Amino acid sequence: MNLAKQAFHPADLADTGVSPALLQMLITEHQAGVLPRLQRFWDYYRNPSKTSGTNLPTPSPAHAPRLRFSDSAPHSSTLAQAQGLPPRLHANREIVIENDIAWRIHTLVDFMFAKGVVIQSMSDDDALATRIETLLREVFDHNGGQAFFHDLALLGGIYGYVDVLLRLDPATHRSPNRRTHSADLRLDLVDPPRAIPLLDPDDYRRIDTFILHYGRVDPVAGGIAAQTPSRWHDLLKFPAFQAPAPSADRLPVRQITEVISPQTIARFQDGQLIDKHLNRLGRVPAIHFQNLPLPFFYEGLSDVEPLIPLQDELNTRLSDRANRVTFQSFKMYLGKGIERFVERPVGPGQMWQTENPDASIQEFGGDAASPSEDAHIEQIRDAMDKTSGVNGIAAGLLRDKVGNLTSENALRMVLVGLLAKTEKRRVTYGAGIARLCELILHAADVTGLLATRPEDRRVRLDWPSPLPENTGQRLEEAKLKLELGVPRLQVLAELGYAGDV
Repeated sequence: MNLAKQAFHPADLADTGVSPALLQMLITEHQAGVLPRLQRFWDYYRNPSKTSGTNLPTPSPAHAPRLRFSDSAPHSSTLAQAQGLPPRLHANREIVIENDIAWRIHTLVDFMFAKGVVIQSMSDDDALATRIETLLREVFDHNGGQAFFHDLALLGGIYGYVDVLLRLDPATHRSPNRRTHSADLRLDLVDPPRAIPLLDPDDYRRIDTFILHYGRVDPVAGGIAAQTPSRWHDLLKFPAFQAPAPSADRLPVRQITEVISPQTIARFQDGQLIDKHLNRLGRVPAIHFQNLPLPFFYEGLSDVEPLIPLQDELNTRLSDRANRVTFQSFKMYLGKGIERFVERPVGPGQMWQTENPDASIQEFGGDAASPSEDAHIEQIRDAMDKTSGVNGIAAGLLRDKVGNLTSENALRMVLVGLLAKTEKRRVTYGAGIARLCELILHAADVTGLLATRPEDRRVRLDWPSPLPENTGQRLEEAKLKLELGVPRLQVLAELGYAGDV
């Protein structure tokens, strides 16, 4: 991995709280220590093939250097998960790769945000609360709506944590008096391979300075396009792994570094300052999301990491079984004392004649049952179910008799592990969404979009049940809540009629 240093000028980093030496050290440590681990998580989730790449880097973290195998290996051995197989399977052997991680991650995301979450303002002013909820819906809708939350949970599940950066439209920096619209508040999902947080020495939960470091394709410099929208430039970014070697058929890649402090926001390209402006928000506009809580650590727990050794064992046993089946699928025969036996193959109605009383035909080979092998593979799958909390029923796979699942309570018992994990994730993601809403309202107040007080920026999240529910029963429960004095808007939000975001 190429860790070429970039020369940052001290004057360019004034008011950022970061010196050139510290910035370079943070980037180097991130590339050498953090990126290989994160790349492994991505590879085991996505399981990409090295032969399916393209000359153009994509926004995914799949462009890190990965283990490569010899060209004589089977095609399936080029898949990323093949790196966990023992060496004996790479020498002209049958290799089977079954990705049991991706569908479990997707199921967790579906249970989290499949039906959306309702955000309610806790402001005492009803009219202001309505405007706040409308603004938040507009901001989230402009930034992808439900897909934004799906991507948020997906990246968090893969890496264990993810950050959301609130960006103001560049025009608001050039014209502070310009009227801001909700579309000017852009939410940037920052995947961990690009994020380098500088934490408060006394509190690991606080970010003093937020640093982004990544590569970006530059089609203008490559002579491909005369003008390219700046936002399209931002989409063509990927983690700053080893830069591709220059060639005639490859677009140039620039190393982008952004240093975001409470005072200023500086942007560098290949170590040279290209933009610097005042941070109007007066705080680091980054919200940190932990997938699952990890005490005393900035990072959270990844859903991929504990499944990696089990996935390696599963792929190894599936490959061993494939080799056994390949070599034992066909029966073979040993003929003794029969002339020209090899010229007359064994088949229906085939006859041999010989005067040798010791002649014989011996059958051997064929695929024999291996109960211990099948039991071991099934036990590995059960271990993955327990580790992830996701079983096949959650993904719609019904095998054998699963009992009477028409009852909601019976279904809850079957999915108790998944439901418990979903509730834990809703605690961490819910706290992050509440902080993100507060940041959006703070930015709206600073830019003149919507004036609010700090106490008006509190929100409440109403999560729908991830399981199918009886509509009639839910309506009856809603009537009882209204009779008990529960606010009407809260009841409507629980039913999903207060506007999903």
